[in-house]
Amino acid sequence: MFHLYDFLIYCFITAYTPGANNLLSMSNAIRMGFRRSIRFNIGILAGFAVVMSVCTAFSAALYSLLPKVKMFMQIAGAAYMLYLAWKVWRSSADLDAGAGSEAGFLSGMLLQFANPKIYIYAITAMSLYILPVYHSVSSMIAFTVILTLIGASGSFVWALFGSAFCRVLSRHTKAVNMVMALLLVYCAVALFI
Repeated sequence: MFHLYDFLIYCFITAYTPGANNLLSMSNAIRMGFRRSIRFNIGILAGFAVVMSVCTAFSAALYSLLPKVKMFMQIAGAAYMLYLAWKVWRSSADLDAGAGSEAGFLSGMLLQFANPKIYIYAITAMSLYILPVYHSVSSMIAFTVILTLIGASGSFVWALFGSAFCRVLSRHTKAVNMVMALLLVYCAVALFI
């Protein structure tokens, strides 16, 4: 059975929590404005699409060749979600991690190949939510596009709201982090229900 709400909660929390893409996008937008940061974000989208396609093919091949790996993937996915919940709960709204020089399309695209958050996001979503229910090539393509758009949308949103989003997070960091962490714990537990 496809757990749409759990799937969407996982995708949006993973896409919108702080990470390399989001912090660099916000940093670029704060320093240069949203319009000048768009090239970097389009690069993120392009790189995200490539990485997501590779991870989808890998997950589908692994899932079909080794059906016994499902329980391992569930446990590993749940453990990752719990780890992510712990990291989110303990994180701060510090922007220093995103400081750096102006970044363009190529920088955004290449960043995706070195960003472990994307690989884990893709493989977890595919192996735990999608592959147990959907098996056709067309559904794999559709979910790859959906995961890419949701995943890359986080960097656009962080760039768009830039300093305003940063101020809100810095004022309410603990409350926002606690809600996101609890939702991730819920997603991890729901994998086994």
